Amino acid sequence: MFDPKKLEQVAKQIHDSMPQPVKELGSDIEQKVRQVIQGQLNKLDVVSREEFDVQTQVLLRTRQKLTVMEQKLAELEEKLSEK
Repeated sequence: MFDPKKLEQVAKQIHDSMPQPVKELGSDIEQKVRQVIQGQLNKLDVVSREEFDVQTQVLLRTRQKLTVMEQKLAELEEKLSEK
């Protein structure tokens, strides 16, 4: 759901900002930070960028189809009113 590279970046930034004694605890802290961040992100009601982009394209195609249908309906209404 989330970009692992972004998650890795955030975990590394947090790890880098820790004092040296804490850093010396090693990868255990980094792994726990990663787990906490992932857990919190999973609680949020968000979608991945990929899913957002896909839905944006679907919405765009739907909007285009609706525009065409509205034009056709207007033409039909015009023809009916002429009769």
